[in-house]
Amino acid sequence: MPQFDLHYLSTLVFWSIVSFGILLFVLRRFAFPVILRMLEEREKKIRNDLDQAERLKLEAQLLLAQYEAKLKSIHDQARTILEAASKQALLQLEENEQRMEQEAQRMLAEARSEIQRDQLQAVREVRRAAVDLTLLAAEKVLSRSLTGADHRRLIDEAVQETARQTEP
Repeated sequence: MPQFDLHYLSTLVFWSIVSFGILLFVLRRFAFPVILRMLEEREKKIRNDLDQAERLKLEAQLLLAQYEAKLKSIHDQARTILEAASKQALLQLEENEQRMEQEAQRMLAEARSEIQRDQLQAVREVRRAAVDLTLLAAEKVLSRSLTGADHRRLIDEAVQETARQTEP
């Protein structure tokens, strides 16, 4: 077999080494720098993307913390407003109850004073009627007509007597 002949094998090895050396030189001179530059750029881009992702993650965590703080603040404010409204409603309810109680007391006092006035008026009318009846009876008994001074004196006596009997 001619491929295994030393004469052919040595030249084949020589040209294989020479062509490999030329290929290596061309690759090293032209392709490797471009490939290395592209790999470095890719590495930088990936590193920048990772850094940016980390920054964005930290910003998102910060925003989340701020949002949660604002949300908690809003919940606290809402709770405070509800408590204040509840207290205000209770205060208004108590004030309304007090006003109603005062109004009821005032109306009761007015009714009592009106009843007392009406009682006094009724007592006066009864006394006058009693005096008039007494005068008529006295006039008939005496069978004479009384003068104005007699009327006045008898009225005063009857009123005083009636007042003494009706006083408690």
